[in-house]
This record gives sequence, C-alpha cells and structure tokens, in this order.
Amino acid sequence: MKTIEWEENKLKLIDQTKLPDELTYVYCENYQEVIIAIKDMIVRGAPAIGVAAAFGMALAYLNDDDLDKAADEIKAARPTAINLFWAVDRVLHSDNPLEEALKMYQEDIDTNMAIGKYGSEVIDEGDTVLTHCNAGALACVDYGTALGVFRAARDAGKNINVICDETRPRGQGASLSVWEMQQENIPVKLIPDVASGFLMSQGKIDKVVIGADRIAKGGVVNKIGSFMVAMAAKQHDVPFYVAAPLSTFDFEASIFDTVIEERDGDEVRYYGGARICPEGTEVINPAFDITPSEFITGIITEKGIIDPI
Repeated sequence: MKTIEWEENKLKLIDQTKLPDELTYVYCENYQEVIIAIKDMIVRGAPAIGVAAAFGMALAYLNDDDLDKAADEIKAARPTAINLFWAVDRVLHSDNPLEEALKMYQEDIDTNMAIGKYGSEVIDEGDTVLTHCNAGALACVDYGTALGVFRAARDAGKNINVICDETRPRGQGASLSVWEMQQENIPVKLIPDVASGFLMSQGKIDKVVIGADRIAKGGVVNKIGSFMVAMAAKQHDVPFYVAAPLSTFDFEASIFDTVIEERDGDEVRYYGGARICPEGTEVINPAFDITPSEFITGIITEKGIIDPI
C-alpha cells in the first residue's frame, strides 16, 4: 500500500482524512496543491511529508516556478517535522529535482524495510506492543517505521499483539493505525489515550514503539501524548523505543528549541463532527510534544539501534 505515487507528472496521495471509511486519492498538479495537502493532513507523518514536499519541489520545477519561492512556501506548511525542511533543501540543491524526488521515494521504502528489520530484533515472541499515533505505511511512502517494526516481527514468525492509542484530538491511532494492522491481519486492540498507564501497571504491555517527527539533542518530538506514554513506561519499566530514519535527526540543534505547531482549536472542540464542549470554549491544541532522552530505551534507525542523542 503506497501512500504516495508519481503518475504522469502528478502526485497521487491517499486522502488520509477519509480513512478508514473511504480509500480515495487526491492528485496534485502544482506545488501549491501539495502545500494544501500537507496543511490539511491529507498527507501526514514525517517521512511522507518529506517525500511529498520533494515532489512539490519537482512540480515547481516542471511548471517553471521560482524554486526558492516554492521552497520557502513549502517549508512553511508545517513547522515541526524536520523531514520537510531536509527534503526541500535536498531537492532545491539537486541538478534534477524530479530525479531527486524519485530517488528519495525509493530510499524511503528501503529505509523503512531496514528499520523494520532492526526493530524486529527487540520484539519477542508473544509480546504485546503499544504504539501512539500512526507511524505506519500511511506516514511514509510504504511499510512504515514503528508499524514497520511490527510487520517485520510478524514476517519473522513472531506472534505479537498490538495496542493502539486512539491519539486525540484527530484520532490517527484509531482511524489509521488500527486500520493498517487489520489490513495486515496483525491482532490489534484500540484503547483510550488515558488507559496506557493503567495497562502498563497491570503488566499488559511489554514494549512501546512510536515514530518521531524530529530527533535532536536531548530528546524526540512526536505526536502530542507521546510524553505521557513515555512517563508511564518509565514508571513501570516498560522499554520505550522510537523508530525513525536518520533524515529525522538534527544533530546540531537542541530538541527544546523546536517550534511546536499549534493547530485549530476546532480539532478539540469537535469529534466525529459533533461539538463536545460548550460553545465558545477556549482551546490549547499543540500538535506535538517533547520526550526527553532519559525516557527513551533506544532509537531504531536504518543503520541499527542507537542511544538517544
């Protein structure tokens, strides 16, 4: 299942806002449409955003747009995921933007397969593993990072069970990760975000594997709620792993200098189209949080498992 495809000089994207009820596609013919797809979370997940941004630059090149202007506008689409900036700069400084985007497309698949291989080594027969948000094929070109670890463990013959946090406010764990695991026939259960600590205290979760939107000195940025899961895992001695490509790393910056995206309050006020709070309620809606390095057991990359930086 490919989240992103290049067809006849158009970028084809699974519309993730319609899952799990509908599998439909959006086609982007210029970089401005790619920006809309990123902002509206038609495409989401750090690796997928990066490759989509690369193809946005390729579309700007094919349409004879100003590449520096396109680069600045694409980078502004979502400020937290470092893959977006890395991808735009890589294509901007290449000799042929389309060839570079296509190369990055294949690299993403190969990288995720390697992450899955290394990550499966920490998963034991019979483990129940928890993940937060969606770091699967839908967050990448294909296969996935955190969910790729589960796929690889299953393919290695290990019987595992997956637990997905719902991941409020947008519910990507419920709508996307559960759907992916069901497509793979991997046993999966859904829990409320507030239940993971209790299940750990009961010995019902053996390991946690999440993805990342940015890794830098001092920790990891991932979907809001990741830090609470990490704290519960630390309290109950549950190994907590992050699965992410090296393109997600910023080895120079401090993680605590990350700009955390603040999203529209209606994502919290409404759920499933229904308002769940009094009209006019003020909302704080950060899209991500920071998990400090001391809460992380290891980071699973395409080159192996490393210590937090």
